[in-house]
Amino acid sequence: MIDMTDLQKSGLIGRLVAENCSCVISNGDEIYVGRERGVADLFCLLKENPGLLAGAFVADKVVGKGAAALMVSGGVAEVHALVISRPALELLQKSGVTVGYGELVDNIINRSRTGICPVEALCADCQTAAECLPLIENFVSRQNQ
Repeated sequence: MIDMTDLQKSGLIGRLVAENCSCVISNGDEIYVGRERGVADLFCLLKENPGLLAGAFVADKVVGKGAAALMVSGGVAEVHALVISRPALELLQKSGVTVGYGELVDNIINRSRTGICPVEALCADCQTAAECLPLIENFVSRQNQ
């Protein structure tokens, strides 16, 4: 993990809010600002630039179990979520990821506010990040069709 001060982490969290982006990821001198919806940024990074996630600090608006699984799979060291679900928090903690958050909720709600987020629901019965990955990959590929 990169050695970041609390002030640096606060700056990244502040950037997340100020720029209204989905996530800000810092690893060494590299900073990535995600603007896609859902798990798209994390999924893309895991597939195309996994080195950015390994040991990184991630500031994220909303972390459900699917996002947590992608972070664990990428080797993220620390996460700060504005909102995090209990299943995501449990998965991150049992995987040794340091977690900070603003609000803890039972589940992430879908965009139409009619139920649980589809990725969170997909991953509900999974015990590990590895179990979640093929489900997320299938979901993302269906979304991109």
